[in-house]
Parts: sequence; structure tokens; C-alpha cells
Amino acid sequence: MPSVAERLITARRQLEGAGFPAADAALDTEVLGRHLLGWDRADLIVRGRDPEPPGFSAKLESLIARRAAREPVAQIIGRREFWGLEFEVTKDVLIPRPETELIVEAALAFAAAHPCRHIVDVGTGSGCLAVAIAHDLPAVRVTAVDVSPAALDVARRNAARHGVDDRVTLHQGDMLQGVTGHFDLIVSNPPYVPEGDATFMQEDVIRYEPYLALFGGRRGFELIERLFEQSADRLATGGQLIVEFGFGQAEQVKALAEKAGWRIVRVREDLQSIPRTIVLERPEPDGLSEARSKTEQEP
Repeated sequence: MPSVAERLITARRQLEGAGFPAADAALDTEVLGRHLLGWDRADLIVRGRDPEPPGFSAKLESLIARRAAREPVAQIIGRREFWGLEFEVTKDVLIPRPETELIVEAALAFAAAHPCRHIVDVGTGSGCLAVAIAHDLPAVRVTAVDVSPAALDVARRNAARHGVDDRVTLHQGDMLQGVTGHFDLIVSNPPYVPEGDATFMQEDVIRYEPYLALFGGRRGFELIERLFEQSADRLATGGQLIVEFGFGQAEQVKALAEKAGWRIVRVREDLQSIPRTIVLERPEPDGLSEARSKTEQEP
């Protein structure tokens, strides 16, 4: 009987034969194998030479066939790690990406320097941003908004999974439509892919992830522009708006933000030094700014 490691080698070669780069094939095969076995990486190292358990080969072959058809690993196993937390993933939500953790970093930095009681996450999807922020900021309440009822069901389960469902309120709506009140912080990973890019996108994205979570109109900026407009009167004094955008979109997004009257605090880059997140503030009206300046100068 083949060992677990030998069976994984065979599966890896199947993915390589389906056109996957060797490194990707090895990683995907390992993740799928460990998912079936309930093992972590240490288990695989220690027990990889053990005989494969009954039924393992057939089950692995089924998962490898799905991956060879370009179904994302996160959807096959039903979960994805984000910010050190495990999130349920289905075909109804965007799979959380590492670059989106920049929003969490910026949100925590803001909360460390400013009073922060209520946050809204626009386009919450799986709830990864809302849940991660609520998890790390136990005094904060988060309103998580999405237009998709199916996505909100996933977000609800993820909030419960991590014990923050008492502080994460779900709201079905288009952007900030129907959301009332003022917030200390607004965060969003909105759809920003131009519709014309669909032809060039990877199969595992375009075929399996929800269209509404990917595409931001013909230019890719339609929803970002709406968010800039709608967020202006939703922020409390001193609040910030933190938004993710796509590769190569930094200059256009900065121009749109300034045109809408926002002040750019910072543009954050990912680990490849690619600009991916913009942090914005609303400038104070001239009268308020002058009054505050005089007050600060008085003894």
C-alpha cells in the first residue's frame, strides 16, 4: 500500500500535468491532503511515510480533479486564513487575500491613536474585515454591509465562529444606502476590477468567485467613487475612510479622492511594494479649522 507521501506525489504530478506550476501544485496538493487527513504540517512531516488510510486515495483524487478544473482550494476545503483567523468561504463571497490585511493594520493603527467606538465595513463579503477588526478591538462595534443576502449569511457564521457576533451587526444594502449614524471609521474592499479585464483573468477567479464582488464597472472605479461621495457625511469628526484598490490604480484613486474633497493621509503598499490601500480624512471646513486653531493657541 502506498504511503501518504507517495500518494501526494502522484496527486501533485496530476496537477502539474494539468498545467499548474510545480510549486503551486505541491502546495495545493499538500493543503488538500492535510484537509482530508485532519493533519497539520508537523503531522505530515512525522507521519508522511505511514500507509495511506482506507479511502484516502479516492477522496484525494476527487479533490484533485476539482482543483485541476481550476476550482479554488479555499472553496474546495471551505475555509481560508485571514489575519490569523480561519474564515468560512463559499462561492458566494470573495476569497480573502493577504493584501486586504493592510486595511486591518490601518484600522488598528487609527484606533490606537483615536477614540474608536463604531466602524462600518462596506461590502463585507465573508466578513473577514469586520470580524478581524472586532476580534482585535473588543470595545468596538462594527456594522457590516453587503448587497448579497448569501454573503451576509457567510459573514454571520464567521462572526459567530470567532465570538464577535454580539458586536457585529449585519445590514443588507447597496454601499451605505440605508445605513444611518456617524462612524469613527469606514473600511471597504470594494469591487474594483474593470469589466473589460474579465477576458484576461485567471479561471479560478472569473469562473468561481462572485461577479458582484469583483467588478467595479467599466472603468473599475464606479463603486469607489460612490463610496467617496456617500462616506462624506457618515464620518464623525476626526474619522477616517480606508479603501483597497487594484494594481495600477493608485494615481486614479488619489485623483478621485481629492476631487471628492478628501485629504490623503497615506497610501499603503503591500509586501511587493505595490500601492493597494488609501487612507483618507475629510478636511475640516475653513471656519471650524480657524476656530480650532485659535482655541488651541489660547492659554
